[in-house]
Amino acid sequence: MKNKKQIGRYGLPLEVKYCEKCNVTNQKPTSINEYQHDRDTLQIPINFDKNNICYACKVIEEKWKGAVDWKEREKELIELCDRYKNFKGQYNCLVGGSGGKDSAFQSHMLKYKYGMRPLTVTWAPHVYTDIGWKNFQNWINIGGFDNYLFTPNGKIHRYLTRRATINILHPYQPFIIGQKNFAAKLAYSFNIPLIFYGESVSDYGTKLGNAKQFSTKIEDSHPGFTQDPISSMNIKDVKLGGDPISFHIEQGYNINDFECFLPLDVNKFKEKKIETHFLGYYLKWVPQENFYYAVENTGFQVNNERVEGTYQKYAGIDDKIEGFFYYTAHIKFGYGRAMSDSTMEVRNGHITKEEGLGLIKQFDGEFPKKHEKDFLEYISMTREKFDELCDKFRPDHIWERKSNRWELKNPPWEYFEKKNK
Repeated sequence: MKNKKQIGRYGLPLEVKYCEKCNVTNQKPTSINEYQHDRDTLQIPINFDKNNICYACKVIEEKWKGAVDWKEREKELIELCDRYKNFKGQYNCLVGGSGGKDSAFQSHMLKYKYGMRPLTVTWAPHVYTDIGWKNFQNWINIGGFDNYLFTPNGKIHRYLTRRATINILHPYQPFIIGQKNFAAKLAYSFNIPLIFYGESVSDYGTKLGNAKQFSTKIEDSHPGFTQDPISSMNIKDVKLGGDPISFHIEQGYNINDFECFLPLDVNKFKEKKIETHFLGYYLKWVPQENFYYAVENTGFQVNNERVEGTYQKYAGIDDKIEGFFYYTAHIKFGYGRAMSDSTMEVRNGHITKEEGLGLIKQFDGEFPKKHEKDFLEYISMTREKFDELCDKFRPDHIWERKSNRWELKNPPWEYFEKKNK
């Protein structure tokens, strides 16, 4: 266990380091149980080994350097699919997604290569972008899928997004937990026995006890990836937006208003014998290759300009609020969108470490100006109040004030420059 003196705000290491291979910061959080998340929550940062190599780099390296027999993995997938080919329902599997590159790849491969009958399921974004809505329609109409689009109560979604921003500076939290859990609820309601998720989160540095699927036992898995996150809690103590449900009830809301944000009871998984699997365990999962596949097979289109905060045009382009998820992550952890995108591309060999470092320096932490008005209206907050709020969440060991502006104390380009002297 780390000495408390080594731990900074949010449970992060006081000494800021960056991965020797991909540039990711050791401040990057991995998933936590969001139903317990409040302003005092300690994060679980990505693991670095003694050589300052991050866990994500080691996972990806194993995939590409012969540790994984991909032919054998695909054989496992075919055997899994064969078990459900004769399932008598209309659909024998379920795929959640937005019609972005990854869900397009996933659903199209399962249907047209492996002969499955997927129902695609979408938890609607806070505010659709034009290109996001177009790609969603193309996914269904060009890709050729049945789809169930669920839009949560807008009043509740806005309220929880505002509370999550105020309490934990995490405006995307309600969307993330809703999206993560809705697929299972629909599988239960529609009697669909098999759910496919995309890549394993271990690709991004989260250690899972089971790389194939979500665990049903919280002690067997990472706290953020279990089918059983709230069974040991009183329902009124479950937190949404950083507040317990009891607080929301005191504000005049009904407990039923929040039902769609809660996970499926783990006993219902067992009752209908629902299986969950990461398709990325069985097939090589490369985001850039998924993009090319989606363009060719489902009519996926890129944004007409780069996404603010990064350099690419094809990932995370569905929701006008998403840019503020990465912007606030940069505030809290020094981990922004350009770092998220570039570190994965470095690991997959699409760009060099040095190129990634340059992209981080140029774009990481950029304010998402294009959708500022939509976001601030959505959370009923002025820009001045939002900036004040952000400043309260900046950890002292990551940020310092210089010449009336905030700067990283130890940015990655300076970190490596010092090390290489």
